[in-house]
Amino acid sequence: MSKHVVRRTFAAVVVGSAAIAITLGTGVLAARQQKPAAPQKPAAGAAVKLDDEYTKKIIDSTPDKRILTELVDHMPLPADPKVPSPLKMLGYIPGEGGKLTYSADVYKYLEALDAASARVSCWSIGKTEEGRDTRACAVADEATIRDFAKYKKILADLTDPRKTPDIAAKQLIATGKPIYWATGSIHSGETGSVEMLMELGYRLAIEESPAIQQIRNNIIFVFTPTTEVDGHDRQVDNQRAQAAGQPAPSMVYWGKYVAHDNNRDGIGKGLKLSQNVLAAFLDMHPIVLHDLHESVNLLYASTGTGPYNPIVDPIQVNEWWMLAQNEILEMTKRGVPGVWTYNYYDGWVPNYMFWIGVSHNAIGRFYETQSGGANVSTPGAQSREWYRPNPNPGDVRWNSRSNVNMQQSALLLTLINVAKNKEMFLENYYAKMKARSISARRPRRMPT
Repeated sequence: MSKHVVRRTFAAVVVGSAAIAITLGTGVLAARQQKPAAPQKPAAGAAVKLDDEYTKKIIDSTPDKRILTELVDHMPLPADPKVPSPLKMLGYIPGEGGKLTYSADVYKYLEALDAASARVSCWSIGKTEEGRDTRACAVADEATIRDFAKYKKILADLTDPRKTPDIAAKQLIATGKPIYWATGSIHSGETGSVEMLMELGYRLAIEESPAIQQIRNNIIFVFTPTTEVDGHDRQVDNQRAQAAGQPAPSMVYWGKYVAHDNNRDGIGKGLKLSQNVLAAFLDMHPIVLHDLHESVNLLYASTGTGPYNPIVDPIQVNEWWMLAQNEILEMTKRGVPGVWTYNYYDGWVPNYMFWIGVSHNAIGRFYETQSGGANVSTPGAQSREWYRPNPNPGDVRWNSRSNVNMQQSALLLTLINVAKNKEMFLENYYAKMKARSISARRPRRMPT
């Protein structure tokens, strides 16, 4: 039997019907009609019930088993059979056969997940130039989703140290929860994140391993499957046309009237995607804004080469490196090659979308992964460098599912890291805000 089937480190849980479910509008809570019961605690040592069909598709769709970790090489069955999987609703798993999903079908799936699980809530963050919805979903434990507005208020209070003295901040740090926001497919040709985020949202909602429970209990994970919704749907049009043997529509632009790189609007904010992300950022005050891209060999976790823009707080520079080095270490421990940092991007130019986070003292960061389609490719070998200790040896077999596995594994490892150290990240956030406060004219001190 494959090691990817037997290496299980998580415990199962018998889950009853979910607790009171809510739908989150932009800062508004609306009670759902259905009010399932609260889930039971995990049964220690109990066997995990896998979704055998889904798990087999993960294994079979991954051409190189090095690009699998114990975090993503399986899919449990949900305790409540009413909670739908991507496979059940779409007819395929994310990354299978290079299939792409229209935004309307992505949202239809996420709305079904929201309706069935009290651990998920989705809402609109605005419209595109062509009137399509841009949506976000939050995943956490039932009580946290129910009290999402409270946790946003805690982060808002930590954001303004002029109104929040140290003694109050200490209490907020102890009771608050970081919001980690991942955004997908700002570049429409970079399609893997749209598919991956659907699966990650489902996994976080239904899996009962200790690591996933820690994520749900300690942080709030928010994701936006695609920020450039208009262009993403054109990309799916292209794929469908090509599959049907028809001429593919041009992709000279990603969004309406945007004949330039739409990830350079972080200063001007003339595009709806930038305006939508900014408004949602200011509503939630996430401590991390994480863009998901595709353009390099296997996986780059951002730090940059420097020189760093002087507006970047020194704490944030250290957070960039701490997160990236942890991802490299943990992926390398699992035998995943080609995870690296440093030698891409500089850390100076503030016009990228993730600088909405950087310029507000959140951790703005990004991944670049290897794009993949239905056909298997073999990305070229990399040299071993101090910033890339375990390079791609040149024989890794790669496709669209590999991309899903790579992004999801690294992101889960980072969510585990933030969940384990939630108070440290909240303390760092407050310290950055104190140092950059308009009224701060004294040495940096932390609450004791």
